[in-house]
Amino acid sequence: MASRAILNALNQAVKDGVFPGAVLLVSRRGEVCFHEAAGFAALKPRTIKMTRATIFDLASLTKPVATTTAVMILVDRSAIKLDDPVSRWIPEFSGGGKDRITIRHLLNHSSGLRAWEPLYKKVTAMGRRRPGFIGSPAAKEFVLDRIHRSRLVYSPGSKSIYSDLGFILLGELIERVVGFPLDRFCRTEIFRPLKMKQTFYIRTGLKRRGRFASTEQSDWRKKIVTGQVHDDNAYVMGGVAGHAGLFGTAMDLNRFAQIMLGSLRGRETLISPKIVEAFVTRQTTPGSSWALGWDTPSDPSSSGHLFSPRSFGHLGYTGTSLWIDPEQDMVVVLLTNRVHPTSRNIKIRTFRPLIHNLVYRELIHDQA
Repeated sequence: MASRAILNALNQAVKDGVFPGAVLLVSRRGEVCFHEAAGFAALKPRTIKMTRATIFDLASLTKPVATTTAVMILVDRSAIKLDDPVSRWIPEFSGGGKDRITIRHLLNHSSGLRAWEPLYKKVTAMGRRRPGFIGSPAAKEFVLDRIHRSRLVYSPGSKSIYSDLGFILLGELIERVVGFPLDRFCRTEIFRPLKMKQTFYIRTGLKRRGRFASTEQSDWRKKIVTGQVHDDNAYVMGGVAGHAGLFGTAMDLNRFAQIMLGSLRGRETLISPKIVEAFVTRQTTPGSSWALGWDTPSDPSSSGHLFSPRSFGHLGYTGTSLWIDPEQDMVVVLLTNRVHPTSRNIKIRTFRPLIHNLVYRELIHDQA
C-alpha cells in the first residue's frame, strides 16, 4: 500500500535521527489521503509520543500563513497597495535608500535588508538590568527601532536575500494599518473564519493548554523550549511577530491550504482569486524563486523534483513545511521537531525532498 511505504519512511527517519518525531498530512482533491504521526513530541526531560493532534511551533510558516495572508486581506480591501513605500506606513524607516523599499520588496525578500540579526542578545543584556523587560512592549520597540535604523546591504529589487528583518517590518506595518496587534488581526480575520482552532500565537510569559512538540534546549532561557516560541528575536519581542511565533497543527494547515486552492480555482473565499494568484506567482527578481511571501520550486527544492512549476510553499526552521500543488490539487504538510534537543541536527535537508518525491510517486503516479 502507498500509505505503508510513506509511514515506513517516516519511522525510518525517526530511527535515523532525522528528527525525534513528525506528523505528515497529504490531501488530494480536498480529501485527506494520508495523516499519520511517528516518533516522539519530546525526548527530554521525558519521552512523549507524537500524535496527529500535536501542536508545533510553525516557525517561518508564520510568514505565509499569518503575515502574508494578512497582507493579502489588506490589499484585497484596498487598505494598502503592494507598491506602497514602507515609509508611508512606518516613517521612521527612511534614509539610506530605504525610502525606495516597497511592501512588495519585503514580501519577495528583495528589500536590501540583512537576512537576520541577533537582536535578542541586546534585549537580554538589557533585561539583566531591567527585570520584566524581555517580552515587553518596550523590548519590541527596541527591536523595531534597530531595524528602522539598519543599513541596507544591497540595492532594493536587485537581488533576493531571505530576510527575517523584512517580515518583522511587515508585522509592524500590518499593526499600524489596522490599529491593533497582529495576533488579534490574524485570529479574527484568518484563523477564526477558517475554523483553525489550534492555530495561534503564544505571548511571552503566558501558557496555553495543549500537547506541544518540544524544540531546542535554550542556554540563555535555561530549559527545553515547549509551548513558547523557539525563535529568540520573536520571544524577546513578546512572542508575536511577522516572521515567527505561530503555532498550529497539520490539520489546521491543510484547512488553510484548501482555502488557497479554492481561491485559485476561482471560488470566492477568504481572499479574492486574483489576489491569491498574484501572491503565489513567482516574481521577476534576478536569481530568485520567491513569489510574494511564498516560495516556488527551485533547483534543488525541498519539495523534490516532481511538483509542478505552479506549486508554492514555505519552510520553517523548527522542521516544518507546507507545499501546495494546484495542478495536482495536492497539499503536503510536514511538521517535525528536528531542532529538539539541538538545532545542529540538519539531516532534514536531505529528507525533505525525498519524502515529497515519495509522496508524489506513491499517491499521484499510482493513480495516474
